[in-house]
Amino acid sequence: MRRLSAVILSAIFSAVITPITVLGGEYCVCGQVVTNDGKPLPYAYVSVDGKSYATQADKDGRFSLQLPEGCYSITAHLLGYKPDVKVVNQSNATGLSFTLDEDLINLNTVTVTGTRTPRLLVKAPVVTQIITRDEILKTDATNLKDVLTEEIPGLEFTFSMDQQVSLTMSGLGGLSILILVDGERLAGETLDNADYLRLNTDDIERIEIIKGAASALYGSNSVGAVMNIITRRPKEAWSTNVNTHFGTHGEQRHGGSVGFKTGQFTSLTNVQTNSIDTYDIKDREGDGRTTVYGNRQWNFKERLSYQIDSKNLLTGHAGYYFHERNYSEYKNNRARDFMGGLQWQGTLGTSDRLNVSYTFDRYDKSEYYTRIRKDFIDYKNVQNSLRVLYTHDFSCGVTWIAGGDAMSDYLMSYQFDDNGSHSEYTADVFTQAEWKINEHWNLVGGLRADWLSKSSWNVSPKIAAMYSVGNLNVRASYSRGFRAPTLKEKYMNFDMGSIFMIYGNSSLTAEHSHSFALSGEYAYKRYSITATGYFNIMGNEITTLWDSSLVTSISNGSMVYQNIKGRDLVGADVTLMGRYPCGIGAKVSYAYFHEIARGGNLKYSDTRPHSLTVKIDYRKTLRDYEFDVIFSGRVLSSVNYYTYASDYSSRDVLTSSPAYSIWKLALSQRIRRAFNLLLSVDNLFNYRSKVFQYNSPVTTGTTFSGTLSIDIEQLFKRSDAYGKNKK
Repeated sequence: MRRLSAVILSAIFSAVITPITVLGGEYCVCGQVVTNDGKPLPYAYVSVDGKSYATQADKDGRFSLQLPEGCYSITAHLLGYKPDVKVVNQSNATGLSFTLDEDLINLNTVTVTGTRTPRLLVKAPVVTQIITRDEILKTDATNLKDVLTEEIPGLEFTFSMDQQVSLTMSGLGGLSILILVDGERLAGETLDNADYLRLNTDDIERIEIIKGAASALYGSNSVGAVMNIITRRPKEAWSTNVNTHFGTHGEQRHGGSVGFKTGQFTSLTNVQTNSIDTYDIKDREGDGRTTVYGNRQWNFKERLSYQIDSKNLLTGHAGYYFHERNYSEYKNNRARDFMGGLQWQGTLGTSDRLNVSYTFDRYDKSEYYTRIRKDFIDYKNVQNSLRVLYTHDFSCGVTWIAGGDAMSDYLMSYQFDDNGSHSEYTADVFTQAEWKINEHWNLVGGLRADWLSKSSWNVSPKIAAMYSVGNLNVRASYSRGFRAPTLKEKYMNFDMGSIFMIYGNSSLTAEHSHSFALSGEYAYKRYSITATGYFNIMGNEITTLWDSSLVTSISNGSMVYQNIKGRDLVGADVTLMGRYPCGIGAKVSYAYFHEIARGGNLKYSDTRPHSLTVKIDYRKTLRDYEFDVIFSGRVLSSVNYYTYASDYSSRDVLTSSPAYSIWKLALSQRIRRAFNLLLSVDNLFNYRSKVFQYNSPVTTGTTFSGTLSIDIEQLFKRSDAYGKNKK
């Protein structure tokens, strides 16, 4: 019996630890990992794509890896460098040399948002900013709001009525910033903003950001910027991650993911839950107190792909989100989202590709009464979208895309008369051509026509050009943007806390903009600089104005949605980056904004004219251990602007918001490539607002947090097929 037990245990151990090998011999892959100037890269990682074979180079960059007979794709990689990939078999297994170039600004990251076709960032003709997964992880952020605040100057998240979160960026609000997930729109909004809490970071591979209008590709709402969240895909034969986070105010985050690639199937399942307690914010003068409501969330995502054959890929995705906010002792606010979709990607020939997708998204809000345990839904937004996208590559260097969308949008809301509902249907066609004229010039032109059943036709052109010479890229673009009035803006009939009424306006017409951008990007060895200027001519903007003729039983006037002339928005971004062989790196980003009012109007935007983000880090890789010390912060200037009087009868009251800065210190550690420990101190210098305002930083002072993440598959990766450590 003992012998039988030993045999069984040995078999189980071998099945878990030792990958299955083909019959036959084995051979040794050996070589060295170096920099582009021939210097050894100590402790670089070398792994076999899609297999569990991996090793780490020694202090001289040399490695060896024992493999079964066969042909493999092998990757060498190290933090702060671009990976190098080689195909290896028995004939070329010895004397390999992997050359890794430093990666300062992620120029070799693939982007799809600017042209809807995959392009390396360095070759993308449309100005695009990318926030990578490595940057996201080191912010220790829970949701999209936390990431963007730390990474992008000129952007703020503030409190609106009832502590709802609002986004402002370059003088524009949430309805003018289009947020996509894998190119698809989101259902649901609160006070003109998406529910940013539903966008958890554990599922994000990268974030692509285009400033300026992009309606030629994405239609309504893409007036000021487009943010496209690209979700993760499985990269290993199998992967399992578990993570946990604890912070000040009872903040907790727990989650994990399971992925696999086997045969024709790939799957990635992600689950995350997080919560925080209710706490009070006191200003420095001690006169004001604001209660920040505690809340809890659940997020579930699943993405499953089936490779039908070499030319056809079918992908399905589904998700569920639940949020509950502790609003009072007898009532909580709830939100839910159910989403799913199916996509077919087909290769029709050597030069033709077709993509067909369908997406469903339903977002609900409700009031949950704790004493009677009943949930009353008072808001429901349902969107059904169908898209067809065709791509053709011409031999003359032209890539042409054409496509169309159809969407139904249903909205039931407590802000409508008698909790009523309205529906809208939209359709569009678009086309774009990208022409690589020669090694220096790249030109893009596009046109889109949108039809909305509750509005009218809108036509959006775009043209962009890029000139490249040596290490310099210069980009210029013009694009037209538009934002159709929402169902809420057209049909609202809402009692604003018995203070006044807010009425919609069925005669509203679409906002429009003319957006110009010019940028220069220069990268040389360990340094880079990027500078971009923006000019946005806004017209026919939609806003609420006080109408004293609409007298009601609760007020001597009412708010009404109306179109106004518009304004001109001027901005500039500058980013400097540098990294040294000793491991020290720095990134400084500055954003400038200025609003030019037209028609005698006053300046109403509360966007700060100057803002800065700073990040300084020190990276070091040792045997089975690497760490990154990160010192980062954001600095925002004061701003003066006009707002409504206390009785809302006028918008001509001058007010201001003070300057402030928030700094953070974090230590990121990775042990055996499996254990990731992040410790951070936020608001390092204990800043608190003198007087708390809606756009003051939501902080009680210095806070602490810790996150532990374990990549379980890395525990099973050995230096060769039999778990030996051959060097």
